[in-house]
Amino acid sequence: MKAPYLGDRFTVPKILIVGGGYAGFYTAWKLEKWLRSGEAEVTVVDPLPYMTYQPFLPEVAAGSIEPRHAVVGIRRHLKKTRVLAAKVTKVDHEAKTATISPVAGEPWEESYDIIVVTAGAVSRTFPIPGVADEAIGLKTIEEATAIRDRILTNFDKAALLPPGPERDRLLTVVVVGGGFAGIEVFAELRSFVSALVETYPEIDFEDTHFHLIEAMGRIMPEVSLPTSLWVIKNLAERGAQIHLDTQLKSAVGGVIELSTGESFESDTIIWTAGVMATPDIKHYGLPIEERGRLRVRADLRVEGDDGIVEGAWGAGDVAAVPDLTGGGVGGFCVPNAQHAVRQGKLLAKNIVAELRGEGVKDYFHKNMGAVAGLGIGVGVFQSGKLAIKGLPAWFAHRGYHGLAMPSWERKLRVIWGWVNNFFLGRDNVSLEARVHPRRAFEEFAARPRAAAVEAPAAAPAPAPAAEPVAVGAASVATSATAGAQNPQLPGSHSSEPAATAEVNGVAASDTAPEAPKAKATKPRTRTTKAAAPSGE
Repeated sequence: MKAPYLGDRFTVPKILIVGGGYAGFYTAWKLEKWLRSGEAEVTVVDPLPYMTYQPFLPEVAAGSIEPRHAVVGIRRHLKKTRVLAAKVTKVDHEAKTATISPVAGEPWEESYDIIVVTAGAVSRTFPIPGVADEAIGLKTIEEATAIRDRILTNFDKAALLPPGPERDRLLTVVVVGGGFAGIEVFAELRSFVSALVETYPEIDFEDTHFHLIEAMGRIMPEVSLPTSLWVIKNLAERGAQIHLDTQLKSAVGGVIELSTGESFESDTIIWTAGVMATPDIKHYGLPIEERGRLRVRADLRVEGDDGIVEGAWGAGDVAAVPDLTGGGVGGFCVPNAQHAVRQGKLLAKNIVAELRGEGVKDYFHKNMGAVAGLGIGVGVFQSGKLAIKGLPAWFAHRGYHGLAMPSWERKLRVIWGWVNNFFLGRDNVSLEARVHPRRAFEEFAARPRAAAVEAPAAAPAPAPAAEPVAVGAASVATSATAGAQNPQLPGSHSSEPAATAEVNGVAASDTAPEAPKAKATKPRTRTTKAAAPSGE
């Protein structure tokens, strides 16, 4: 499609990508590769400056991958794309404008010709008492890092406590949700803590407690039942307990109450029981299905009751993409990285094809299988009826995700980190103090002394007529009287004007530690008139 002609110049179509996650990042990345120079202008809007590779979050939480290695810098890898550190808070598709709310500054209206909604998903929770206050999700790199630091800090605290409820609470980890994400972080943390015990002589393996709570009668629906049973048995042998057919009733104050009647306390509660499309899309004015996801066709164009919505596309976890293989839940693709990455690539191809007046293609991807890491040296792989367990599956997990990480720069950082850990071991240092980075500085920083607040001086009584005195003595008496009316400690400060007196013609202030010394003169006296009453 040729760009419309306006007067003596051509306008370039503007493509606005909402969200820089898997689908959004890959869409922009491939558009940079496939668009010709000047064919379109691409803008990505995301409040975060990076894309998170979420399959690595369990290993980040377990200290096997450095947090920065599990994210991809948007600006570093999208060199031809305009990047805005902001959120899209409203879309008027009829007017082709979006309200951009930046991290700093005032919102503004951004015009576009094509909008791509890839805003991702957030943790889906239920109104269970205490969950919103005590639990933490596993959707962001910040959450994974916080989990790692919490466990390390709790070990430091527990090492100083005698056996008892407080110590047990610090050494108990609870995961809610038995899907892939829940099982992976549960197993990775079990592996992490088992290794951590070796560096804490005050803590025994039996002192640590791991509980996974799953409301269904099985875990990991992506793998076969025998494979999931093998995972349960493997974790039980490693000291991790899985509660099937069990619901979390309350987590108020860190006290876990289960539907089975069991109760215990935990200081680390991780919620992985599902995700949902980001609620922000409710303000975009585009068609949404009953589960809150964007309605799209198989070719990733947004579709409403009246047909295709021109100039609107969607992909990733935020969109209900039909699964043409017939293997999806409810006929739609499950929200995972495998689909989001491939949808982003196809979306870029379809946008380029539409700009050039060519045909678009439907998204079709048959699941290649599922692979999960369960801690150092343990994993599972399932593809059809083929199931691999243990060390070979662990190598398959790392090999697949190591190569799936975007860009060779990121791949090398992650793989090199694994090699370092093999020889040097995992870094087990908590950086939880980073949450309050100014605490040490504020504790010892010097501050200005507070100004002394003075009581208003009482009106002086009329003084009797003074006797004849020496000039120097009269001056000293005057200074002493002023000092009594405005007392100050040496070196202190007052917001009131300082009272002064003259000693042989030299001004002395009561705020100074001592008045300047009077010049030495020959003593002489003279008779003076009576002093006027004070205050005249």
